[in-house]
Amino acid sequence: PLSVMLAEKAPNRKEYLPGIPDTCFARAEGIPMTKREVRAVALSLLDVKEDSVCWDIGTGTGSVAIELALHTGAVYGIEQNEDAVSLAEENRRALGAWNLHLIRGHAPEALNSLPEADAVFVGGTGGNGREILRTVLEKSPKASICVTAVTLETLHMASVLLEEEGYETEILQLSASRSRVVGRSHMMTAQNPIWLISGKRP
Repeated sequence: PLSVMLAEKAPNRKEYLPGIPDTCFARAEGIPMTKREVRAVALSLLDVKEDSVCWDIGTGTGSVAIELALHTGAVYGIEQNEDAVSLAEENRRALGAWNLHLIRGHAPEALNSLPEADAVFVGGTGGNGREILRTVLEKSPKASICVTAVTLETLHMASVLLEEEGYETEILQLSASRSRVVGRSHMMTAQNPIWLISGKRP
């Protein structure tokens, strides 16, 4: 039958240097977001190229996945929370990250259908960190990896596992403070410290 299709031009994607301001992302209570300082450092550790394929596991608001998408080829964001996927889609559209593919699913099972990655960011594991990391190493053995940790247990698990698998690892603790106005003065407020465990094949 006769049909009509209206095709509208997608909004132009904005150009950002690594470290998009947090205020550019829509937020929602209970959905975590990797902060600006951590994102900028993580991108430098992953060392992505223009044509890299990237995974973001535990994508939350999509902040890391979007940063990756604006600087590289195809990005796959894995998230099990339906509300978080909707929020990440909102941020994806707002920032023009059209090469970001959002996948609702549980890791590590959701990783099985993805193409091999050149870079993998692990921001959330839902308690399955060891299983997720082993699947990453099996499915994408040549990928550069960056794992964020806020607990000593995750730090230990990720660093030991990467070293056991023959990766050259680096551990970075990142602590940042931001100013806030108190009366007529400015006071520094500390953000939660975070570890970044990165690894590459020698």
